[in-house]
Amino acid sequence: MPVPQEGRRTRVRIGDLADATPARRDRYVDFLRASAIVVVVIGHWLAVMVTFRDGRLGGEHLLAVLPWSHRLTWLFQVMGVFFLVGGYANAASWDSAVRRGEGYADWMGSRADRLLRPTTLFVLVGVVTASAARLAGVDPDLVRLAAWVVAISLWFLAVYLVIVALTPAMLAAHRRWGLAVPAVLASIAACFDAVRLGTGVGYLGAANFLVVWLVLPQLGFAWRDGALTRTRARPWLLFLGGSAALVLLTTIGPYPVSMVGVPGAAVQNASPPTVALLALSVAQTGLALLLAGPLRPWLRRRRVWMAVIAVNGGIMTLFLWHMVPVLAAALALYPTGIMPQPEIGSANWFAWRPVWVAVCAAQLAILVAVFAPFERPRRRKSKATGSRPRPNPSAGAGAGQTAVALVLAGTAATCVGIFRLTVRGFQGAGPAGVPLAGLITYLSGLLAFWAARRLRASVPKDAEAGPETDGDDAGPPS
Repeated sequence: MPVPQEGRRTRVRIGDLADATPARRDRYVDFLRASAIVVVVIGHWLAVMVTFRDGRLGGEHLLAVLPWSHRLTWLFQVMGVFFLVGGYANAASWDSAVRRGEGYADWMGSRADRLLRPTTLFVLVGVVTASAARLAGVDPDLVRLAAWVVAISLWFLAVYLVIVALTPAMLAAHRRWGLAVPAVLASIAACFDAVRLGTGVGYLGAANFLVVWLVLPQLGFAWRDGALTRTRARPWLLFLGGSAALVLLTTIGPYPVSMVGVPGAAVQNASPPTVALLALSVAQTGLALLLAGPLRPWLRRRRVWMAVIAVNGGIMTLFLWHMVPVLAAALALYPTGIMPQPEIGSANWFAWRPVWVAVCAAQLAILVAVFAPFERPRRRKSKATGSRPRPNPSAGAGAGQTAVALVLAGTAATCVGIFRLTVRGFQGAGPAGVPLAGLITYLSGLLAFWAARRLRASVPKDAEAGPETDGDDAGPPS
């Protein structure tokens, strides 16, 4: 069977990227990121189940039906790995930007663009599709369920974007105080947990969405500068210490076993994240460091490395769109009777799970082929165009500071908008169900980033460059 021309070009491009990989790049960091997204996608496909009964689509969660599956979340809850790798990559990127003479506004705008460009496309397609379905007369409850399912993972981007914005400050703290920073953050997270669990007021733990997930980037900094691997005992200490703490916190302590939210449970470990989830993430960090030595030679194999490049090349598309196949597969297979719906947990149900995952994977492959090109960095033209503002030599630090303020405002607005869209899905009040509040907030953030980019283009580089930092770049920005 002949290979399509587009497929052949993609394969050649990935092969070229594999051959051009510099020797100094730590391929294991990219492998961890790619592996984590695959685990997240498969975990969601197995845990979130769309049902079709009495002519209506509904939903169930595996963890609510099969309590014994709660311990499996210790394998599938890998968000900590994303934040660990993010810390490593953001530190490398910031150090490179400083050496090039770029300031904070340039750096943050570039990092945000790589996250928000594919996210904006996903949000707009989701809002338009949900609104069109409502206007076409589709059951509003069904539309709300579908809109919530596909948008449920957006919260991660809001938290991650804040952590990216804090990278220069947190990296400076790491270089001054080292591993004392994550230790203090973990203690603060424990205090928030104690107050929340002691008072029963859930929102008191909301700060842990930031505090807990800030610990892992700090460990990423320490991994990059060698602090975690300076002795062979440190990875073992993280793995065994984190594992022991996890067992104690979920047996003697007040935390549930599941590291993923269980519908109806009084205490959740993921929303907001708890010190039990932090203990799991620390144990995963130690395990990742222990496996680095055996796996790095394997990643030198060309085909293996090409697979890692392929996943990372469309990783945002994989993350954003991976729940859409769940809805599409259910609509195609259940009402038509092509796929049966045996009792959850039965032998027949388990026998059909590989088929379900394969169908979802085939549909996600199509979505990645269509939408992944939108997340790739835009090519910069070598010649200035008439629409691009020319640098203004008279623009000084004031313009650079304004650009920084705009970038920070854009970060805050897009994060608030993403959180609103996560909670409500792509539906809101009104006949068409357009989530105006979340959408307007998000788009206003994009406008602030755009204004900052236009302003930065008129500012000479040395007018907004940040101070030099010490430390070496262990690899190119990821």
